[in-house]
Amino acid sequence: MIAATPAMSFPATAPGAALDAEARQIAAGVAKGDEAAFQQLYDCYHRRVFRMAVSLHHGDETAAHEIVQSVMLTAAAKLKPVQSEEHLWNWLAQVARQHSQKIWRQLQRRPEHTTLADIPCPAEIPGTDDALEQSIDTALLALGPDDRQVVEWFYFDGASHKEIAARMDTTPKAVSSRLERARVKLRELLRGRTTDAT
Repeated sequence: MIAATPAMSFPATAPGAALDAEARQIAAGVAKGDEAAFQQLYDCYHRRVFRMAVSLHHGDETAAHEIVQSVMLTAAAKLKPVQSEEHLWNWLAQVARQHSQKIWRQLQRRPEHTTLADIPCPAEIPGTDDALEQSIDTALLALGPDDRQVVEWFYFDGASHKEIAARMDTTPKAVSSRLERARVKLRELLRGRTTDAT
């Protein structure tokens, strides 16, 4: 069974003070337009933002990728110095929710998405950001081991179909088919969890 993708690239054993200092350094650098600091911000947080966005949009990875891009662009333009790692993450999570709400409103205006009316939009989903992150972890655990492995490799590790095929000793086409089945199941699981929570 694959372990859950770490929320950040910092060492798990690092004390809270070290995480806070690192977050302050990253945010201060991004605020000054430092490209290296922005790359560090992206490396540390893009997977965590993506996981939250996937949960907010019930498994819609296209919307999740769009949210990640929007959050990072917003951070590059508007991020200010922070006091702690928690402060930085809360800022990013709030921006993710704001962009998520915009996407949701756009989707609801499209005729082909009228069936989503009974699914709560991100602003209506109760619970903390940590609870939303937990929902994607729980949904992943409900997938079969092979499906979960492929999803983790493709969406959270950034591996290509060809790379995954080599790891699994199969073909890229077979990987694509497995990913599509896993997507459908993951969306069903996430929609069920968010609907039940309201």
